[in-house]
Amino acid sequence: MKSAWRNLTRNKVQSIINVIGLSIGLTCSILIFMWVQNELSIDRFHVKGDRLYKVYAREYYKGHVDGNYDTPSPLGLELKSKIPEIEDAVTMEEENESTSLKVGNKILKAEGSGASSGFFNVFSYPLLLGSADNALATLSSIAISKRLAIVLFGSAEGAMNKIIRYDNKKDCQVTAIFDDMSKLSSRKLDYLISWKAFQKENPWAKNWQTSGPLTYVLLKQGTSASAVDKKITHFRNLYTDDSSNAYHVELGLQKYDEVYLHNHFENGKVAGGRIEYVHLFIIIAIFILFIACINFMNLATARSANRAKEVGVRKVIGAKRSAIIRQFITESLLLTICAVIVAIPLVTILLPFFNHITQKQIAYPFQESSFWLGILSITVITTLISSSYPAFYLSSFNPVKVLKGTTKVSVNTVWFRKGLVVLQFVLSMILITGTIIVSRQINFIQNKSLGYNKEQLLYIPIEGDLADKYQIFKEKVLQTSGIKYVSSISDNPVSLNQLNNSVDWEGRPPNTMIAFEHPGVNYDFVKTMGLQMAAGRDFSKNYPSDKDGFLLNETAIKEIGYKNPIGKYVTINGWKGQIIGVIKDFNFSSLHEPIKPMIINLYDKMTNGNILLRTEPGKTKEALASIEKVCRELNPAFPFTYMFADQQYRELYNNEQVISKLTNAFALLAIFISCLGLFGLVMFAAEQRTKEIGIRKVLGASIRNIIQLMSSDFLKIVLLAVVIACPAAWWGMHLWLDNYAYKIDITWRPFVAAGALITLIAICTISFQSIKVAIANPVKSLKTE
Repeated sequence: MKSAWRNLTRNKVQSIINVIGLSIGLTCSILIFMWVQNELSIDRFHVKGDRLYKVYAREYYKGHVDGNYDTPSPLGLELKSKIPEIEDAVTMEEENESTSLKVGNKILKAEGSGASSGFFNVFSYPLLLGSADNALATLSSIAISKRLAIVLFGSAEGAMNKIIRYDNKKDCQVTAIFDDMSKLSSRKLDYLISWKAFQKENPWAKNWQTSGPLTYVLLKQGTSASAVDKKITHFRNLYTDDSSNAYHVELGLQKYDEVYLHNHFENGKVAGGRIEYVHLFIIIAIFILFIACINFMNLATARSANRAKEVGVRKVIGAKRSAIIRQFITESLLLTICAVIVAIPLVTILLPFFNHITQKQIAYPFQESSFWLGILSITVITTLISSSYPAFYLSSFNPVKVLKGTTKVSVNTVWFRKGLVVLQFVLSMILITGTIIVSRQINFIQNKSLGYNKEQLLYIPIEGDLADKYQIFKEKVLQTSGIKYVSSISDNPVSLNQLNNSVDWEGRPPNTMIAFEHPGVNYDFVKTMGLQMAAGRDFSKNYPSDKDGFLLNETAIKEIGYKNPIGKYVTINGWKGQIIGVIKDFNFSSLHEPIKPMIINLYDKMTNGNILLRTEPGKTKEALASIEKVCRELNPAFPFTYMFADQQYRELYNNEQVISKLTNAFALLAIFISCLGLFGLVMFAAEQRTKEIGIRKVLGASIRNIIQLMSSDFLKIVLLAVVIACPAAWWGMHLWLDNYAYKIDITWRPFVAAGALITLIAICTISFQSIKVAIANPVKSLKTE
């Protein structure tokens, strides 16, 4: 340890470069390690998790297979009663509802869902008060979180059996208080109401033909999941008539604790999801740490000539090769420990910013043994990687040759060192190119023409008295300044999710069924959304028959096969009506998915959904004040809430934005670490060639000649790295872009931009030391004493 410490302090610049590079690499790796550990822990806290499964559906139609988690509402109860291996089942809404809750004068919005009575028996959300069996047993039952209980009633105990006015429609009794949702839960809830109550308010939720809710099952102890999976495959066919070869639905089971990371479907099978981001960042962490380790290896082997006599003397006085290897490993270990000591405070400082970017609540796990085991593992691995080649290379020197001064650095060693530098910049180039392409794709999806105008478009939920007073609301807000158009829709306008496969039409091939998006809208829908008509017209009060009419998008017309669709008939859920208009295709969900066929009907009296409002440019603030005033006048029991369409559309791509920000940061750090190592090598090369440069200057070499001499070899290495990295980066980004139905083309520009950036940074790094050497006084370098 003494020898190791003396050697590190003797070569201060080299040691500082190594510590800085390793500490940055370790900081990135520790942050990524903590993020990966958090991702892998989501939904794994449930006590019965080994028996808990989520039901998914495979839809077969027209030669295609789609996968999703939408299931019929009655499915859970029927599975529990008909399949003995299933201990319990839970049915829930697919997404949380933001609902108004009122206690006395307190009115607030809370996120919650309807759930069947087995919820607290299946999931491990601790009940502080109340029982799992009775928490959601009646139509008026409501279970609330500890946080919500304190906000509404002052304490959890004070909330039990109290009355909450739910959605200003009915009174619910608090039957249970559950602990606040774990940070490791993929779904956060502040309240739960009985599924029976949800079905009563939403009659469609009793229909086997309509999918939407989620179904979870708890298997009995010792049950084979694969056996149950086979039993439920065709279970849905017992209750529907869609068992034909042209269209049918099969059911399957997926472990619940795997759903968060594996929720993407390809050809009806689970094929990835967030797990791809986990793999990506593990690779990035390895890249950055390896780049930092390469610096140590390069600088150590570069100075091999300086350490040669030390090795020779040690061998002459009896040191074995294994002892010399241990000596170099000890030096690497000491250096790595110094880097860890620097990295841990850096992680502490950066963790709040990291949490902000990743939208996580990761705490520093000082008390967790797995964290320190991870730190120890990273330290050992880094030590072994960084010291491996220098230790075995330096310990192999022949003492006779070394002490005679005849040992020279072999060509293989030089090429190995250059190869490591190439590898460093290849990895950096891949990260930079990936960053540019990810940024371009995110910019593309956020600015792509969706077929409707999302700017100046906002919506407010239809709740309380707004359902009955919609027409009054529309007239009042249109009389105020800043409001251009008003309409309404039965779903979220940015993320529609109301699939219906009970659609019939003239000439439909036998046994053919297609799932259509099926929202209901009000008058002026097309104008308010900024849609374009391909044929026909929008719903109009001038045509009373429009109440039995339909609007279809272009994809729906292609699926149906009508050549001249206006005036033709379609039937949905037994309701037959004429096609009065065809809307040009517009994206109503994430660009990960292709546009689905859509059939729209008129709901002039909507009990739920959203009111759509388009404001005039530059008058949004004024319009919001007017809308709020009218809402408070017509719907005083509910707080005024609104959402901008463009804002929610951006939220569809939160994952991509997080990935983009992190890859930007990590790519820049990778380049910095690479250039740090390059700077050290240039500095060492300059030291080795001090007298040569002095002689060249005495003989008339210019500063420009010296800079070219010092830079040419290193620039060739960097340019070679750029050439090697381009095909690897193209292949990796091509795979990533395959996740999108709508994507950019990979052109040559990102590769040129990334290559130019890396080359420019490398030139600046090399030039700094080269200029310093070139302008030095040759007299000083040629002095012998």
